[in-house]
Amino acid sequence: MRILHRPFPGLTSFDMSATEWMAVPVRTVSGMVSLRCGRLPTGERVGIAFTTEAHLAAVMGAAQPWIHLSEQAMEEMLAPLGVTRIQVDPGLVTTSMPIAVPA
Repeated sequence: MRILHRPFPGLTSFDMSATEWMAVPVRTVSGMVSLRCGRLPTGERVGIAFTTEAHLAAVMGAAQPWIHLSEQAMEEMLAPLGVTRIQVDPGLVTTSMPIAVPA
């Protein structure tokens, strides 16, 4: 699985292998928990994870439910859904993509 790393400003690189746990946004419905996924502009589905709870709250809001998961656990949970990519520390998460309308 290919993991995308988005370095924090001022850092030249970020080694995700040094991080054991990621904060992963979830949805909760009727006592069930599911991982939140997003889509790239190409339409590809991606898992979403953050290196810190603070970064998750800054991007998705303090009320966003989340759980701690390892990279391996995320990969195993997303694989049956056909999701092969995890976006780490996305700068923007939206509920829908804007649609371009021809003028």
